[in-house]
Amino acid sequence: MTAITIAIVDDHPLFREGVSRSLSEIEDFVVVGEGASADDAATLAASHRPDVLLLDVSMPGGGIEAISEIVVGSPQTKVLMLTASEDVDPLIASLRRGAAGYVVKGIGSRGLAEAIRTVVGGSRYISPSMRAKLEKTLLDRPASLTPRETEVMELVAEGLTNKHIARRLDLQEKTIKHHMTEILLKLGASNRTEAAIRWRQGS
Repeated sequence: MTAITIAIVDDHPLFREGVSRSLSEIEDFVVVGEGASADDAATLAASHRPDVLLLDVSMPGGGIEAISEIVVGSPQTKVLMLTASEDVDPLIASLRRGAAGYVVKGIGSRGLAEAIRTVVGGSRYISPSMRAKLEKTLLDRPASLTPRETEVMELVAEGLTNKHIARRLDLQEKTIKHHMTEILLKLGASNRTEAAIRWRQGS
């Protein structure tokens, strides 16, 4: 069984230590580092390149502000945001910057483990209560795909990867990833397959 490496960044030591202890008890989880600030998060991502980085939304330096540097410096690391708030705007901002998931801190260890496995598997994870709020917000703020996003979505529906889409459209792969982030957010989808289904249904 391949171990899933995890780093935890939260400025509340008791919470951070509790999460670390709970996750360390799971057989295939390995906690490789802990920190308390945005600078710590960037350092941990660069030095350990964990599979998942749990990142507090509200911490010194700002969790949301740290996402971009992390995903650029360690693109294989999935950023899973932790928050005590159920405000939908930080959720949207986090997803747009490249976070793979968003978890409300009331979650139990089993739920957190599920969230970690979900993002490692390539899908987005959003706490159920936040997902409901996000879907309502998307309904209240209708947004259609741009012409370029539609081009990307047509190729996603054909089963092409980001790399192949980039070649087809003569764009950089990171540009396609940015478009996919916006597409998933606009369609309220957690992965490419779900996005393709919703897009076909709405087209």
